[in-house]
Amino acid sequence: MRGVWRELADLVLPVDCAGCGRPRTALCAACRLALARGGRGAGRVRPEPVPAGLPRVWAGAVYADAVRAVLLAHKERGALWLAEPLGATLAAAVRGLRTGGGPLLLVPVPSARGAVAGRGHDPVRRVALAAAGELRRAGAAVRVLPALRQRRVVADQAALSARQRLANVAGALVVRGGADRPLAAVPAVLVDDLVTTGATLAEAARAIVAAGGRVAGAAVVAAPRSAFEINWN
Repeated sequence: MRGVWRELADLVLPVDCAGCGRPRTALCAACRLALARGGRGAGRVRPEPVPAGLPRVWAGAVYADAVRAVLLAHKERGALWLAEPLGATLAAAVRGLRTGGGPLLLVPVPSARGAVAGRGHDPVRRVALAAAGELRRAGAAVRVLPALRQRRVVADQAALSARQRLANVAGALVVRGGADRPLAAVPAVLVDDLVTTGATLAEAARAIVAAGGRVAGAAVVAAPRSAFEINWN
């Protein structure tokens, strides 16, 4: 039904591709291919330097051009329907971890409350839910558990170096009350939209391990091209 309404809206309102701006297509074939890393699919990534405590990380796409535009359209401009194709990309990254086929918890990296309020939605959680749906349709036992919260304010990391980012997020995350029990029973996969230095994922892993949980790895929608390790297994 959502697809029908979208098609009807497209007849009335001009639609441009969220990735490249091509007219009359919400997400063109070329941009969908970019979300699958040009057809190569998800790959393992490693920031340089690697922060202490960073789990294995897989990314579904290269953070550039169309992929960057799609992520920003979903995150900042409220194109919520893009959670579905972004969720498919994230699901491919989760599969890349090869966690053994048992039950998994997808644990989104939390956004600041102010950011969620300003956007009107939590983009990482929304994409995680879409990824979980994609994985369940393929038979996986997966659910999303928003187990983490920020216990102190952190600065905007955009202009910070790798070392400054580590200091900025150190001790900033904690497991929510009541989430320690499922985390102790089922392995967690940390999920986020983007990895750059890996500082936030390392802090998220620390918080889960401190609460008695086990982190099977991390999966993100996108990473810089330079972070992909073609032959790193």
